[in-house]
Amino acid sequence: MCEDSHGGLGRRALFMTGAAAALTLGSVSFAAAADGGQESRTVRGTLPPGSPDFVYVPVEVPAGVRELKVAYTYDRPSVPAGTLGNALDIGVFDERGTELGGRGFRGWSGGARTEFFLRTDDATPGYLPGPVREGTWHIALGPYTVAPQGLSYEITITLTYGEPGEAVEPVYPPERAKGRGRAWYRGDCHLHSWHSDGRRTPAEIGELARAAGLDFINSSEHNTHAAHAHWADVAGDDLLVMLGEEVTTRNGHVVALGTDPGTFVDWRYRARDNRFGRFARQIRRAGGLVVPAHPHATCIGCNWKFGFGEADAVEAWNGPYTPDDEVALADWDSMLVASVRDGRDWIPAMGSSDAHRSPDAVGSPQTVVLADDLTREAIQEGIRAGRSYVAESARVTLSFRASGGRGEHAGIGERLAVGRDTPVTVRLEVTGAPRCTVRLVTDQGVVHTSAPLPVTGSGVVEWRTTPSYAAYVRAELRHEAAAGPLPGPLAAFANPVFLGRD
Repeated sequence: MCEDSHGGLGRRALFMTGAAAALTLGSVSFAAAADGGQESRTVRGTLPPGSPDFVYVPVEVPAGVRELKVAYTYDRPSVPAGTLGNALDIGVFDERGTELGGRGFRGWSGGARTEFFLRTDDATPGYLPGPVREGTWHIALGPYTVAPQGLSYEITITLTYGEPGEAVEPVYPPERAKGRGRAWYRGDCHLHSWHSDGRRTPAEIGELARAAGLDFINSSEHNTHAAHAHWADVAGDDLLVMLGEEVTTRNGHVVALGTDPGTFVDWRYRARDNRFGRFARQIRRAGGLVVPAHPHATCIGCNWKFGFGEADAVEAWNGPYTPDDEVALADWDSMLVASVRDGRDWIPAMGSSDAHRSPDAVGSPQTVVLADDLTREAIQEGIRAGRSYVAESARVTLSFRASGGRGEHAGIGERLAVGRDTPVTVRLEVTGAPRCTVRLVTDQGVVHTSAPLPVTGSGVVEWRTTPSYAAYVRAELRHEAAAGPLPGPLAAFANPVFLGRD
C-alpha cells in the first residue's frame, strides 16, 4: 500500500518491464511554482515479503524544474538469526520511461545513499547530470530483501524551480597510454568508487593503482555508467583507464570490461527471463568483454546463474583469496577439461581486487596480460586470448612455457602443436614468492608439486610430459598451508598452455 503525505491511497498495477515483474504505484503530482521556489511531496508505503524485484513510483514533473532531489528511509526491524532483514535499493528513470534497455536511465545508487539530486550541470555520484524535463519520471525501488514484518519506506521528492544551469560536456579518458610495445601489463579490472558503493574517489583509486604497480584499470560501478566522465583526469601516460560497469542482477554479477564511453547495460532481469544474451551481445557491440564476476560468492544475489556460454573470461579470483575462490578455480578447471573433451573454445580466467574502500587493496589480485601495446583493444585481445596470469601483487612474476624437442615452444594461452607422443618440457620461472609451492595441473588433476621456493622468492620448476598424457598444463603458486592437507591460498596462477595438435 502506498499513501502520500495527504493520506490518499496510491493505485497499484503489476506489469512486466521486459521480462521482470515490477509493481507501479500511484503517481505523485506537482503544480508549477514560481521561479526559484521549491515544492516537496512525501510518499509512504509498505512492501510485503515476496515483492517484485522492482517497484516504480511515478512522479509527474512539470515544466520549469531546475533540480530534482529524492531522499528516502526505510525500517530495519530485528529479525531472528538466519532470517533476511530489509534492504531497499533506489535509482531513477526520466520521462523516457523504464523500458528494459535503460533509455530513460538517469542513475542508481543501490543501497549506498539515502538521497540524491539531478540537475543540468551536476548530479550526485552514480547519477547522470542533465535537464529535468517535463513528463512522468519514475523513482525505482529495488527491495533486495524484505523482512517477514514487511518493509516500510518513506520517500520525499523535492523539486526546485528555475532556469537550468549550463550543460556539462563529458570528457572521457583516452583509449591508449604510453606502453612498452609487446610486453606484460598489469591491471585491475573490477573496482568501485563513490560513484556506486565504494568510498574512494577516482583520483584516490588512480593513486593507489599507480602505487600497486598497475598499468591499467577498469571502472566497474554497480548498475551505472555515471563514473565514465570522471576518469579523464586520472588517466595518464602511465595508466590506461578503461570504462565499464558491474552489471549487478539478482542472479549474479558480470563485469562489462572496456566498453565504449557512455555505455549503460541494464540489470533488471533474472536467469529465468532468458534476457542475458541480449545484454552480453550489447557489451560486445560496445567493444567490451563479458566477464562473470566472483561466480561462487556467497553474498545474496552474487552467485552466477546465467551459465558461461556468453563469457569472454571468468573472474576466478576476487579480492582476498577465500574458499569461494577455491571453488571458482576448481569450476574453471572443470570447464577447461570440458573444452578439450568437446573440442570447443576455452574460457580464460582472470582476477581482480573488487576493492571498495580501505583496507581493500587495489591491485590485489591483478591480471598480468601479454599485449602488443597499452591500449584498450590490445589489453582486451590479450585477456580474450588467455595470454595472462593472475598475481597477488606486482612483486610476483611468472614465466611459463612449454617446448618440444625441435625448438617448438608455446607460452601462456597458446598451443604447442606437436604429436601426441612428443616429449614436452614445461618450465615455470618465478620471482617474488618466498616459501611458496608450485603446483602443475593438467586435465588429469595435480600432477606435480614442488618443494617450497627459497626465501629469496625465486626459482625454476621443470616437468616433462607428452600431449597424450596432458592436454594442457597450468600453473599455481601457493602459500604454505596453515594446517592440514588442503593447499595454501594462491599467490598466483597462470592460464594454461595447451599441448598437441588441434
